[in-house]
Amino acid sequence: MKNKHYMLISLFFIAITFISCGDNKTEQPQQQQAPTFPVTVLQNKTVTAFQTFPTSISGIVSSKVSAKVSGYIQKVLVDEGEPVKKGQPLFKLETQSLSQDAGAAKARVNVAQVEVDKLIPLVEKGIISNVQLETAKANLAQAKASYSAINANIGYATIKSQVDGFVGAINFREGSLISPSDPTPLTTVSDISKVYAFFSLNETQYLDFLEHAEGKTLEEKLTKYPDVNLILANGSMYSEKGKIQTSSGQINQNTGTVSLRAVFENPNHLITNGSSGKIQIPTVYEDAIVVPQEATYEQQGKIMLFKLGEDNKAVNTIIEIKATVNGLYVIESGVNANDKIITAGIGKVRNDMVITPNEVPFSEVTKPIETLFRN
Repeated sequence: MKNKHYMLISLFFIAITFISCGDNKTEQPQQQQAPTFPVTVLQNKTVTAFQTFPTSISGIVSSKVSAKVSGYIQKVLVDEGEPVKKGQPLFKLETQSLSQDAGAAKARVNVAQVEVDKLIPLVEKGIISNVQLETAKANLAQAKASYSAINANIGYATIKSQVDGFVGAINFREGSLISPSDPTPLTTVSDISKVYAFFSLNETQYLDFLEHAEGKTLEEKLTKYPDVNLILANGSMYSEKGKIQTSSGQINQNTGTVSLRAVFENPNHLITNGSSGKIQIPTVYEDAIVVPQEATYEQQGKIMLFKLGEDNKAVNTIIEIKATVNGLYVIESGVNANDKIITAGIGKVRNDMVITPNEVPFSEVTKPIETLFRN
């Protein structure tokens, strides 16, 4: 019994010894690894920015068709959208009353001619004075002029196209009474083999436009300016490229804008007179430094990013922006080619933070963003 008591006491002291040894052990802290962030080496890249402006479109020739004489439309000789040639009849007016007037005028010419013929021998024989003959001749000339005017009006009753082109909306039909004073044309014939796109820039946009155009004079700048795009009313891109031809070169005091005109080939006559759309003007930045917008943040009105400095430390850097192109900033200053920047997750980065860089290709972080939906 006594031996059993001693055994219990020994076990107790052994347990105390183990506990005491455990309390004297010093814990070894584990070294924490620096967080990993993607980085890339900046390279020069040529990018193209686009600005869009509303445009109104018309054929290169747009001829309003109006009547030269008053009358009722007897017949419409063409239909809307029909191609016509210069000189082709479009409308025919009722000419019955004009024909009657012409008949009466012709009779007056004959009477005046008879009078002249009767007086000539009398003057030659000295029976009457020459004054009577000259008066008769004046009456004859007046009668002929009246007759010619009526015949001209009969000719004007057939209204013809002044240009080659396509017939637009026909605003008057058979039986309508028309006159030269009507504010609405009978129709419009447009040559749409090419079309003009008219648009405007405000003063700032116009100065930027000139700044990025090569050449010294306005004419030279327009000649050398890159082709422009046309976005149609349904949002699709027109297949033909356009060229800016003219600029008013003056600020409209009422609107504060400068007017420009671009021309587009229209071989399939897809675009019609009166169409609308948007002009897309390119600005090319050659060999520019670009960074993804995702790699930047804004603080107190300044755009910033993190460069990778010595010992893999994040360095807070202010950048100046020249333009924004498809999710990329075109850089004016702040970073250069061959600088390394952190491209993502910058919300978790702090200045002078040591990171573990995970290098990604520059082409990967600057590839264009695909448009999933179109307005």
